[in-house]
Amino acid sequence: MTEGVLIRLKGWQQAAVALGSAFGALVDPRRADLIAALGETTGKPAFQRVLDRMKKSPEGRAILLERPRVISSRVEHAWDLPEGTFGAAYANFMGSRNFSPDDRPPVRFMDTEELAFVATRAREVHDFWHVLFGLPTNLIGESALKVVEFEQMLLPMCFLSVIGGSARFNEKQRTLFFQHYFPWATRAGMRCTDLICVYYERHFHEKLEDVRRKWGIIPVPPIQIQPH
Repeated sequence: MTEGVLIRLKGWQQAAVALGSAFGALVDPRRADLIAALGETTGKPAFQRVLDRMKKSPEGRAILLERPRVISSRVEHAWDLPEGTFGAAYANFMGSRNFSPDDRPPVRFMDTEELAFVATRAREVHDFWHVLFGLPTNLIGESALKVVEFEQMLLPMCFLSVIGGSARFNEKQRTLFFQHYFPWATRAGMRCTDLICVYYERHFHEKLEDVRRKWGIIPVPPIQIQPH
């Protein structure tokens, strides 16, 4: 089950929430609740396609059956795993940034509990993808991960986030993003396995490099500094 109460919207209500959320998120990109609402109200067809894919995957079906949550009480064992494992890398990522897996807003605007769980899962595995692809959490890193997420799930919100993020780049950041990060993210998102069907918590104990190879992950390459 997901946390919070689901709000089932009529068509015009959904459009109103989407437009209001989009405007609010542009004004204040730090409003995670508005970005979440935008993703939910514009992404239902995409989430339905993701759900259908999960039902065809053995690991995806296990996720749908058990409905694991990426919350502190469920992933705290990652902090006890040996260095070099996927779980330890995730713990280091979260700890070094003082992030908590409990900070994400609950899903509200979905028609069924099953779709709400899929949307919740997509939101909660975001930090796993940061670790796997080696992306920072700055504006460029988040925008690059949204490209990967769009390639994986075709969520309109991811596309809109890339547009919104790139609009806030300065000239140097824009050049770096479109010459280095964007081409890599497009390729990486298409080449890896169907990441929404991965039961990450079952692989915490495995070596980070091993799971990257197994899932076809291409980490972001280091930026080559051109000599003057």
